[in-house]
Amino acid sequence: MKVHILDDWFDTLRGLPCYSKLGGHDVAVWTDHVDDVEELAHRLRGAEALVLFRERTKITRDLLERLPKLELISQRSVYPHVDVGACTDHGVLLCSNMHADTPSYAAAELTWGLILSAMRQIPQQMASTRTGHWQIGVGKTLRGRRLGLYGYGRIAKTVAGYAEAFGMEVVWWASEEGRARVEADGARLATSRAAFFSESDVISLHVRLKPNTRGIVTFDDLSEMQPGAVLVNTSRAGLIASGALLAALDRGRPGMAAIDVFDHEPMTDPDDPLLAHPNLICTPHIGFVTEDEFELQFADIFDQIVAYAAGMPINVINPEARPGA
Repeated sequence: MKVHILDDWFDTLRGLPCYSKLGGHDVAVWTDHVDDVEELAHRLRGAEALVLFRERTKITRDLLERLPKLELISQRSVYPHVDVGACTDHGVLLCSNMHADTPSYAAAELTWGLILSAMRQIPQQMASTRTGHWQIGVGKTLRGRRLGLYGYGRIAKTVAGYAEAFGMEVVWWASEEGRARVEADGARLATSRAAFFSESDVISLHVRLKPNTRGIVTFDDLSEMQPGAVLVNTSRAGLIASGALLAALDRGRPGMAAIDVFDHEPMTDPDDPLLAHPNLICTPHIGFVTEDEFELQFADIFDQIVAYAAGMPINVINPEARPGA
């Protein structure tokens, strides 16, 4: 099959052991990102199978209409960036391993790294030391402080385990269904949404971005946070209402944010007011970007291509697209 891999920005995948699974297929790897539908369609005009790198490229009906040879889209995890209905209408199978029992340990570890960096002022202290100014102030100890986790899923539970090892008190908030699971499991639920935001020293967001969760964290929520508190977001920028984080930082509540995600990515404007904010620590959406995580994810993705080529597709989201496949 003619397989095209999108958005492998650092040409990482060809160096992974799992890449050998595509032996015998005609593979093209694209190491840049293209938004323009016409240009993207021109690149992919011969593609029979398409590999997606998480949510970096949206697969729209407009694009699919320009790819008559496409039979398969192979990816991993959730797929809000894929028009599944359009895939079905054009006879394109979407295969995606939902890894129901496996959290992203890489994302959980980065979350903890951002918490430590913010509370101990690690980036600022490094910058001060390198310019010959030595210490610039004092940070905060994690032990005995309260970590608020918004969202009761796999990654959040992993982060909670790290918090307990550091001697932090963990409190939860989530959807109504999530809050019921918190209570059923005997975990500590905040007494109210307002208390969750106002009484936590650190709040970390771990919610999937869907239409009903977009903007779920508002400026009013952030305004409830303490001036010395930290907001961490390694999930999706869209969980926070547009403009709310910048406005909240300008107001000083919370006092700092540590994020791995932005509304527009890649973020390349150093003068962007959020990116340049003195009370922001940020990383360029690297929560899942480790060799180990890539090997785990793309082994699944490439297995889906191998299975389809053998006439036995797996992890099919829309079987009605190709009933005989």
